Amino acid sequence: MKEEYADIIVNISHESVDRAFQYRIPEKFKEVIHVGTCVQVPFGRGNKLLKGYVINKSDICNYDTTKIKEIYAIVEDGVSMEDRQIGIAAWIHKYYGGTMIQALRTVLPVKKTVKAKEYKKVLLTCDREEAIAVLGDSKRMKGRGARVRLLEELLKEPELPYELLTNKLMVSGAVIQGLARAGIVRVEKSKVYRNPVKKYKNLDEKKKLTRSQETIVEEILKDYDDEKPQTYLLHGITGSGKTEVYIRLIEEVVSRGKQAIVLIPEIALTYQTLMRFYKHFGERVSVLNSTLSDGEKYDQCERAKHGEIDVIIGPRSALFTPFPNLGLIVMDEEHEGSYKSEGTPKYHARETAEELAQRVGASLVLGSATPSLEAYYRVEKGKYKLFSLTERVAGGTLAKVYIADLREELKQGNRTIFSRKLQELLLDRLKKGQQSMFFINRRGLAGFVSCRSCGHVVKCPHCDVSLSEHRGDRMVCHYCGYEIQKMNTCPECGSKYISGFRAGTQQIEEKLREMYPGIRVLRMDADTTKSKDSYEEILEAFRNGEADVLVGTQMIVKGHDFPNVTLVGVLAADMSLSVGDYRAAERTFQLLTQAAGRAGRGDTLGEVVIQTYQPEHYAIIHAANQDYKGFYEEEILYRDLMQYPPVANMLGVQIFASNEVEGIRVAKKLADQAKGLAERLREERGWSLKEQMQIIGPAPAGIGKIKDIYRFVFYIKHVDIEVLVQQKDFLEEVVKGMEHRGMNIQFDFNPVNGL
Repeated sequence: MKEEYADIIVNISHESVDRAFQYRIPEKFKEVIHVGTCVQVPFGRGNKLLKGYVINKSDICNYDTTKIKEIYAIVEDGVSMEDRQIGIAAWIHKYYGGTMIQALRTVLPVKKTVKAKEYKKVLLTCDREEAIAVLGDSKRMKGRGARVRLLEELLKEPELPYELLTNKLMVSGAVIQGLARAGIVRVEKSKVYRNPVKKYKNLDEKKKLTRSQETIVEEILKDYDDEKPQTYLLHGITGSGKTEVYIRLIEEVVSRGKQAIVLIPEIALTYQTLMRFYKHFGERVSVLNSTLSDGEKYDQCERAKHGEIDVIIGPRSALFTPFPNLGLIVMDEEHEGSYKSEGTPKYHARETAEELAQRVGASLVLGSATPSLEAYYRVEKGKYKLFSLTERVAGGTLAKVYIADLREELKQGNRTIFSRKLQELLLDRLKKGQQSMFFINRRGLAGFVSCRSCGHVVKCPHCDVSLSEHRGDRMVCHYCGYEIQKMNTCPECGSKYISGFRAGTQQIEEKLREMYPGIRVLRMDADTTKSKDSYEEILEAFRNGEADVLVGTQMIVKGHDFPNVTLVGVLAADMSLSVGDYRAAERTFQLLTQAAGRAGRGDTLGEVVIQTYQPEHYAIIHAANQDYKGFYEEEILYRDLMQYPPVANMLGVQIFASNEVEGIRVAKKLADQAKGLAERLREERGWSLKEQMQIIGPAPAGIGKIKDIYRFVFYIKHVDIEVLVQQKDFLEEVVKGMEHRGMNIQFDFNPVNGL
């Protein structure tokens, strides 16, 4: 019988996961051991039995077979947290590529033990009379001032923090130890966890839910109590009270002895969201995000493991918080692209949360005013259960939206970046003391080429996405590689005003100050939010009325609630509408709808101005009407026609090379290999024309070169995700057997942000 071997990582919860050890699989375990299985193995010279996890199986032994030890046993005493995380890591490895080590690092983000933080206090241990006598003796002796101060304070308060005595009273550790040796005082130590959340004593009273909210909570809890938890899509317009539903669900789940994870898309939302939850759950809620120190991250995971917190809030990495009894996962603003990891493995938090929830028997609630097409498509296919909130909790109506046609502005002589309607409304707000938000989406800056006279965008005839401007006066499709020379005149109207759009938040801020002397402007973008507390400081300053206008990128339109904001200006809708990405219309609709939702959150009717060169585009029209269903129905027809996600699945194969020629060679070779497998599968399975696998490219990536690394990509499309997983596994084996020095090859399923 052929021997089989397993690569095993031991003591994974304590130290580095970089090293795997190989063991022989005994005949009796061959059928039951798989990736993720928890086993016992003899380790080291003393053959001490340690718990380990299988990360790979093979029939190839990498060492002297006479020195290979055998797996001792399979651990069958229930599934621990580590087992659950290994299982999720194995699932991520299978469906998103990369190595198992990379997947393990993803689910175990805190890989090293951080020194525990101690709390020390000093206690008076002798009786009061003896302490007074020692104090008297100390006063009569020279150089005993520190001892006198210490004893005087302990006679007032017989238990004091060590840090207070050393920092405030200037009592040295030597003085304290001297009194301890004499039996006068005692130093006690206890372990404390770092808590990144500021103390907040005033808890909110439980809010009364509307009947619609109550119904949603009741139905989700009924499924949970019947042990039939599902994935739910909560589609609620901006201001409809989705957060109140989350809070009530968490309260109920926590009362059942369970814990909850709340995912949010951006660090910018952490503080505001955290405070809303902290007012309800006090110190039983915490946060995990990249701004925390290693010590703070480690301590939050330890607090979660030991049941000291019930709720964790954070971006996608918070999904892997090691709660022992997870009962609920909430994914707010589920449509956001930041839920997709940009590093390997390129996992998506939504699919990963769904897998995790199924494994532990938890409910998963996805919330958004503008659901992703993937989520709504799964509702229509019966995979998710839909709930809708169609009215604002605080009353009032959605903002009034104006579409400003920048083609007409140009014809009438307005060459500024602000339409006349936006200028008129801003002046009105400044007079009334109301606030405004100006939003520009800088994604795709100067990438697409459009005509300012007629709005025409130059598109690829094969992929129905815009061509992107490249150096050397070239215009390229990032999906199939189609290329033409850059145009100097518009092919539709002959205008010379055809070029890439160039604008940024800094230019907008400068123009506002120039046109409106004395205006108070705050800017929020990647440049102004580099420090740990910068998000909070800018948002708090704007909330406190310290600025008339907040100018920013996408981060200012996502979930923030400013009652005094009555005007929102979207300065360049076309920048997201015309990037070379099949998701461009969806992303534009979402951004515009979210932006419009920031206006009129208080008692005053809000107004929104959308500036565009394509006012007739369905994404802009439906966003202005706040009509999600209308947009979805048009967009899903396009996705079906082009076989783009969510109707079909797509695998992006990305090649990063230091040498351009070698990068092209490897990209073409891999694409040819993929075509070969596609043809073999077609013959084996008898696929019809529509069922066949499509391979597009290779082509230069959206940005063809970064830091002297050339970037190429090709795409594989098919309805069945398992077929694409098979392609990924096949190509990974091809990569192992070919020369590709100085290269990095990655796989990305259903890309969200392109390459």
